Amino acid sequence: MNLSSQPDAIVLGAGLMGRLLACALAQRGHKVEVYDAGGPEAHHAAAHVAAAMLAPLAESAVTELNVVRMGQHALTRWPQLLATLERPVFFQQQGTLVLWHRQDAAEAERFAGQLARTSAALPSLPKAQRLEANALTALEPALAHRFAQGLYLPDEGQLDNRELLAALAHQMQVLGVDVRWHTARTPDEVDPGPDAWLFDCRGLGAQPQWSALRGVRGEVARVLAPGVSLSRPTRLVHPRYPLYIAPKQNGLFVIGATEIESDDLSPVSVRSTLELLSAAYTVHPGFGEARIVELGVQLRPTLPDNLPALRMTAPRRMSINGLYRHGFMIAPAVLDAALELMDQGHSPLAQTLGLAIIR
Repeated sequence: MNLSSQPDAIVLGAGLMGRLLACALAQRGHKVEVYDAGGPEAHHAAAHVAAAMLAPLAESAVTELNVVRMGQHALTRWPQLLATLERPVFFQQQGTLVLWHRQDAAEAERFAGQLARTSAALPSLPKAQRLEANALTALEPALAHRFAQGLYLPDEGQLDNRELLAALAHQMQVLGVDVRWHTARTPDEVDPGPDAWLFDCRGLGAQPQWSALRGVRGEVARVLAPGVSLSRPTRLVHPRYPLYIAPKQNGLFVIGATEIESDDLSPVSVRSTLELLSAAYTVHPGFGEARIVELGVQLRPTLPDNLPALRMTAPRRMSINGLYRHGFMIAPAVLDAALELMDQGHSPLAQTLGLAIIR
């Protein structure tokens, strides 16, 4: 056997994390082999359904400060990562708009209070700005006279998840990564040899090896609404869950997301569809004439504390998992920490950001 043909890095799972890692390893000169249960379209991955918003301050209302730190790190890193790809990916950093109806004013104050506490704890994070009706209209003319108040969260962003997944798949090919699509493998079913690295990025596919993992169901609607001209992700303070409307290109909007403690992957329920689309309609009546392109369901891989973790299961054997609802927002931080851990045996970045390393 020609040992020079053997990979020195094997990646299991080619969702968002697996693709980013495979490209980074190949760019560093490693001979990389990837196994994935699905195909390059990533229909089976949570990343295929996600809205891919990069909103650390907005997410601080529902997560911990360490995740916010990871999201802040990623806002700087995403443009750098996208610049290494041959194919263009839609990326926008025009902030987030937060709205509420009068009956939800108390909940909006609670939300604003949480953002203020986050800003006090992380002074480098841009603070939320309160908007009265005129300022809100100047920022988003399509919402003129519809809301009396809002919050603007500067510098937050978003990207196109499916464009990115496709661009990463193409980049793996350009970099000479050996990708085995439709080929599921567990860590016990591959033999990287003692000197090669094995990375397990299979999300919920790794549950047999990481029993603490669970799936949290998320439901998302994709609609075509050429009559709506929102220019940035918009969040509506909602009595049951934070609802977002993420404008993509060519009149496409991603509306989500429910959050249900269930590993059920059956189609979207009528109740969830009505709630998502009705809430969007209250933001802009143009959504009433939108066309439903897709109703998507996926399970987010989640650990008991709802936080991501790197786990060293043996020398040169690393599992990366638990990105939950924050995959796109924190993936660059997790990637950078994983590469540090690989190179140095520890990760100063992980310590700084509060990313758990389990040994």
